[in-house]
Amino acid sequence: MSKVKYYYDPDTLSYRKIEPKKSKKYRNLFLFLSGSALFGFLGLIILLNTSWLNTPRELSLAREVQNYELQFEIINKKMEQMEQVLANIEDRDNNIYRLYFEANPIPEEQRRAGFGGVNRYKSLDGFNNSEIIIDASKRLDIIQKQMVIQSKSLDEIAKLAEEKEKLLASIPAIQPVRNEDLTRMASGYGWRSDPFTKARKMHWGMDFTAPRGIPIYATGDGKITRADNGSSGYGKHIRIDHGYGYMTLYAHLSKYNVSVGQKVKRGDLIGFVGNTGRSEAPHLHYEVWKDEERINPINFYYGSLTAEEFENMLKFANQENQSLD
Repeated sequence: MSKVKYYYDPDTLSYRKIEPKKSKKYRNLFLFLSGSALFGFLGLIILLNTSWLNTPRELSLAREVQNYELQFEIINKKMEQMEQVLANIEDRDNNIYRLYFEANPIPEEQRRAGFGGVNRYKSLDGFNNSEIIIDASKRLDIIQKQMVIQSKSLDEIAKLAEEKEKLLASIPAIQPVRNEDLTRMASGYGWRSDPFTKARKMHWGMDFTAPRGIPIYATGDGKITRADNGSSGYGKHIRIDHGYGYMTLYAHLSKYNVSVGQKVKRGDLIGFVGNTGRSEAPHLHYEVWKDEERINPINFYYGSLTAEEFENMLKFANQENQSLD
């Protein structure tokens, strides 16, 4: 209830009620309505910028956005883990696997290269979080490319490993006659006295003295290229092509256990000790060839001799004595 105001009338010696002017009433009403409208507008602005007046759909969308942000953060962490794992694999690939198989490492620029040319991410522009989304897309593309490069590299390493395994199996690596079957290691590679002419001449292999009929074994994987007595001085002999430039020769045999064209494995029985050809006593004359040149077989027994046995063989092989062929 509004206050009623009075004034004292000296003429009538009484209080009279003050009647407000109509213009003032209208002014007060206008000010009230204006103030109310302004206050209401400001209140609406404030409410619109808070969650107090959000509709259920807006609240649902807000929760979805928060969930997407959380999922995006989780994806980022997973990408970081993937990048760390890939970096570890790449490091081992370059510094262990490729180093072992003597292959060139993959350059870092090739592993980390992005994608040039057309803007692949144009469709992601124009959104509130475009920069973050584009950055994540680029990281995923680079990770995918790294994985493809690494997969191809591991395929190459697998082939190199298979080839290395074949090489190691093919290189002559054992003694052609077992130690328990040997009478002695008669003569080594080098200048020796010829048993027939007594002249000093080059002996191109190693002579293993053993009784006639003692087994002879292939010293590495390969293919039989000769098993005949058509080569002067060798008598019945066998030649094995091991590939990679290696060939071994087994001479003065009594008989064969293989035929030409046959594939053999290291340790397979290929023939028997004899005394055929230009030979003074039953023994095996053994040669190792590399790239069509004869080399010292003493370096190719690491697969069957202990360090002590090798030391003893080395001592006998270095003695400049008389050969048996």
